[in-house]
Amino acid sequence: MAMRLLCISTSKNTSAILQKITEQYRDEVEFLLHVGDKDSDLKASSMTRMTRTRAVGKTHVMDGQKFNGLLHSVITRDDFEKDISIFIDHLHRRDEKFCYKSHNLACMQDYLDYYYILFDVMAEKVIENNITHMLFFNVPHLAYDTILYQIGKSLGLKIVIVTQSLFPNKFFSMPSMDAYGSFEPKMHQAPPAHIEKNKEIDLFYMKNVKQEQGETGKVTAKAIGHILSFLAIKKPSYLANPVKLYDILKRTNDIYRRLPKWRDPFARFFHVNELEYFEHIIQYEKAEYDLDVPFVYFPLQLQPEMTTSALGGYFRDQALAIECLSSILPDNVKIYVKENPKQGAYNRGPLFYHRLRRIKNVVIVPSFANTHTLTDRSLFVCTITGTVGWEALIKGKKALIFGNTWYQSFPGVFKYGDSTSYDEIINYQIDHAELEQAFGALLSKCHDGVVDRHYTKLVPDYDAQKNDEGVCPLLMDLLRGKGGFTFGSGPA
Repeated sequence: MAMRLLCISTSKNTSAILQKITEQYRDEVEFLLHVGDKDSDLKASSMTRMTRTRAVGKTHVMDGQKFNGLLHSVITRDDFEKDISIFIDHLHRRDEKFCYKSHNLACMQDYLDYYYILFDVMAEKVIENNITHMLFFNVPHLAYDTILYQIGKSLGLKIVIVTQSLFPNKFFSMPSMDAYGSFEPKMHQAPPAHIEKNKEIDLFYMKNVKQEQGETGKVTAKAIGHILSFLAIKKPSYLANPVKLYDILKRTNDIYRRLPKWRDPFARFFHVNELEYFEHIIQYEKAEYDLDVPFVYFPLQLQPEMTTSALGGYFRDQALAIECLSSILPDNVKIYVKENPKQGAYNRGPLFYHRLRRIKNVVIVPSFANTHTLTDRSLFVCTITGTVGWEALIKGKKALIFGNTWYQSFPGVFKYGDSTSYDEIINYQIDHAELEQAFGALLSKCHDGVVDRHYTKLVPDYDAQKNDEGVCPLLMDLLRGKGGFTFGSGPA
C-alpha cells in the first residue's frame, strides 16, 4: 500500500527535499499534504497568527469547516491534558507581548477554545486525506506542528521526526518527541570519535555574544526603528504625546548605557514589557560573585525555543529546575545563575526573578560573566537541555540535566529525578576514552545531510542538490520502516 504523507516544511531547502521525494518516489508516495509557506497546501503561520492568509491557489484551513467531534474520541487519553498544556505553551510565543505578528488570544479559555477548534479541523484534514505517515523537519514546537503531531499520535500514524545536530552534515531522527536523546551507546559497536579535551566550542548562533563586559552601548538605529514600529502598531497615541515618547526613549537609553555594547536588547523586538524586563535585569550587571567558593553553574536557556518548550517537559519552567536543584545541594554550595544574553521578556516576568531570589543559595551573575570560566571553576554544570552540558563534558565536568537532550546517555551526565544525589554526581569521574566511545556510537547512528538551512554554513562547499539527493533516500527508508532511528528503540 502506498504511503499517504503529511509533511511539515516551512523553509525552501526542506520543501526542495519534499519535491524530490514526490518526483523520485511517486509510486510509493501516493499523496502529500504539505503544511508550510505560501506555496504549500496549508499555510502554517495562518494557524499560529490566526490570519486569513492562505497558500497560493488554496483554501484557508478554516474554510467551510463545521464541528465534527473528532477531538472528543481522544479526550479520555491519560496524556490529553498534558497535550493541551504543551500546545498552549507553544502557541504563547505568538502572544502580542512577544511578537508583532501575533494572534488575538487573550485568556486561558481563548486558548482552550482554539485548541478544540484547531484539533477538530486538522484531524478532519488528516482523516479525509487518509494520511498514513507524518514527516517533521524539526521537533514540533510551533503550535501548528504540535497539534498535528498530537493528532498523528492519537490516530496511531507512522511518525518520523528529523532535526539537525551540532555536527557538520549530521542530523538526528526519532519516532516520537519523547524519544529524543534515548540512546544506549554500549548497544552500538562503532569506533570512538576524537574529542579534544578542554576545547571551547565555537557556536555560530552565539557569534555576537562576548564573554566580557567591554564598553557600554548606546541606542541603535535598529532599536529606534523597532520602538517606532511598536508604537505605530500597539500604542499609536504615544506618537502624538511628546512626554510619553520622551519617557520611553530616555528609559531605553538608560538601559543601553548600562549593558555591554555587544548586547543590543532591542535589535529584534521592542515592547513595553521588554523595557521593564531590561530595567529589572540591569540591576544584576554589577553583581559580585566569588569563584573560590563551591558553586554549580546554571546558565538559563533562551526562550521560547524548542530546547525548553518541546524538550524540557515540566522544566520548560527553568525556575522550577533551579528550585529542585537547590533541594539536593548542601547549604554551602551556591547556584550561579546567568541569564542568556539573547533573552528578552518571554518567561522572565518579575515573579520569575522573585522566585530565584527566594532561593537562599542562588546568585544571579552578570550577563557578561565568562561562561567558560564559570564552567571551569564550577563543581558541575546544570541545564535543561543546553549545549553547555556538552561543553562541560569536554572539559571533564559533569552535567546535571532536567529535560531530554542528545548527549544525555553519555558518561558524566545525570538526569534529575527523585533519586538524584549530590554525592553521586560529585564522586563520579569521567573516563574520557569512554566518552569518546559513546560519542562515536552516537555519530554512527546519525544520518548524513542537512535538514535545517541554518546549518549549511557548517558544511564546507555545501551543495544543495547533492545534499537533497542524499537526504531523500534516507528519509524514505525511515518512512518505510527500513532505516534505523538515531533515538528510540529499533528500526523506524
